[in-house]
Amino acid sequence: MTTETLRAPRLETPPGGRRGPRLPVRIRAGRQHHAGPVAYILLGIATLASLFPLYWTMVAASTDNTRVTQSPPPFLPGPNLFENLGKAWTDAAMGRAMINSMIVAGAIATSTVLFATLAGFAFAKLRFKGRNVLLMLVIGTMMVPPQLAVVPLFMMMTELGWGQKLPAVIFPTLVSAVGVFFMRQYLSDALPDELVEAGRVDGAHSLRIFWSIVLPVARPAMAVLFMITFVHAWNDFFWPYIVLDMTNPTVPVALTQLSAGYVRDQSVIMAGALLGTLPLLVMFVVFGRRIVGGIMQGAVKG
Repeated sequence: MTTETLRAPRLETPPGGRRGPRLPVRIRAGRQHHAGPVAYILLGIATLASLFPLYWTMVAASTDNTRVTQSPPPFLPGPNLFENLGKAWTDAAMGRAMINSMIVAGAIATSTVLFATLAGFAFAKLRFKGRNVLLMLVIGTMMVPPQLAVVPLFMMMTELGWGQKLPAVIFPTLVSAVGVFFMRQYLSDALPDELVEAGRVDGAHSLRIFWSIVLPVARPAMAVLFMITFVHAWNDFFWPYIVLDMTNPTVPVALTQLSAGYVRDQSVIMAGALLGTLPLLVMFVVFGRRIVGGIMQGAVKG
């Protein structure tokens, strides 16, 4: 690490007077900070607390219904994991549900990232009449409860002939106000005005500037927004449960089939929840390091 030391000049002693004060100033650049044992202990506790629900889901999915409902409950995995997984896969039609959820979540996340980045760039760097008013209207939609739009939205989807079809889940959520505001805030700080002006001087139009200048700068925030939106769309239950049925479900809707009987098999329900969580875990394991690396790359300047 590079260390720079700046020393104030020594003041000369005037004739017949006393020496002035020395003012040494030391500035150490690039100083590396190390975490203490308390920080590691707190991080370990937070990690265990975060992983415990997933571990308990696996334990409950690997036992039978009688053992799950015992008091105290078991804390070690049982021998019935693959049996319960197979039963949940068959009873809830998890294969079709996972394909539908992948299509829905992928389409919603991709469109949200694209449209939110376009709108965020416009609100952050373009100058047009009514920009602040439009931004306030977008932010204001975040305060409206989504339950208020269920009836008119359902009627609209029915009129379009999309009842019980995946487009009825995808199209109402192609973009979100949260995504627009998130990208606007990021581009306001991360994208210098000089880059946009340089593109204008070179004769580039707005779409060219967006493709060549904005997208490389916005890539870290786009990766984060994609992951957040994908997880939210994958776990969404309220609207898909209203507009879809059991013949064409997403994963949260299909899981309701496991608890539809008179006697609920909690171990099979937990096995279905574990199946529905596995794709998200795989995605995070595969792309998590790239997303974190992109965040750090976007946060460090110079």
